[in-house]
Amino acid sequence: MYFGGITRALGRAYQDVVRHHTLQVSAALSYYFVLSVFPALIFLSAILGYVPLPDLFGHVLLLMSRLLPADTMHMVYSVVSDVLSSHRATWLSFGMLGTIWMASAAFDSIIEALDIAYDVKFGRPFWKSRLLAVGLGTICAALLLAALAVMIVGPRFGEWLAERLAFSSVFAALWPTVRWTIAICFTILAVELLYFLAPNVKQRFGATLPGAVLSVAVWNGLSYLLGLYFRHFAHFNRTYGTLGGFVAFMVWSYWTPFVLLVGAELNAELAKESKKGFVEPKEVSSQDDESALSPPPLDHAA
Repeated sequence: MYFGGITRALGRAYQDVVRHHTLQVSAALSYYFVLSVFPALIFLSAILGYVPLPDLFGHVLLLMSRLLPADTMHMVYSVVSDVLSSHRATWLSFGMLGTIWMASAAFDSIIEALDIAYDVKFGRPFWKSRLLAVGLGTICAALLLAALAVMIVGPRFGEWLAERLAFSSVFAALWPTVRWTIAICFTILAVELLYFLAPNVKQRFGATLPGAVLSVAVWNGLSYLLGLYFRHFAHFNRTYGTLGGFVAFMVWSYWTPFVLLVGAELNAELAKESKKGFVEPKEVSSQDDESALSPPPLDHAA
């Protein structure tokens, strides 16, 4: 695809962000995100409590604190510690059920939002969409946990591994860079799989890479900038009192699905540019066979 096609795709992606009411859809997705993140943290904390390593969950929260405001982390730690103060095994089972249910609802909503981004019909039945949501949640969670594990072991892990496995000293020197590379690649892969499997369109796996790179890069940069803003400029505690940490968390959780949808809009427009404005759906509902298989009207100027 030549430069002019990429420029047109970027312009159309911006128009689609407005046309698809992406800001409003992000607000709805942030609701599911907030409802699913706490059961997920409770479940993760309950599991890590059985790992014979000192304060392993504390290291997880420390990594989260690099992306979230300090007030938000105080709120998250307070909620999780209060819930797990008694009967960790009980919360392990209930946290598992809550995580599966809320995460499947969140990913089901993401599937619908990505279908809107690609301008395709909703051809899947409810049971198939929900099973796909559970599968996507499991895959993305596994990849993100792997990325998190690489970050938790720290920069000195390369030296430890080189001593145990007789690796070259070069490996130990490069490990701090390698662990960041692995973590970023796993995160991009999780987003790329989401773009590839969730929307009801036929596409190549490699075609989802531009949007995935864009969303991960913007999300990391935006999280860092929001952290600076919350720490040095915004003083939510003065306005909202004890709710200040939760308000800051809601702001961050609002922009997280937004950058995810923006990346999907870019992929959709790049796909339309390469296919002359038409993206073929994977599945078509019987009542919409004819309309779904015909090219959608183009609202944009070429």
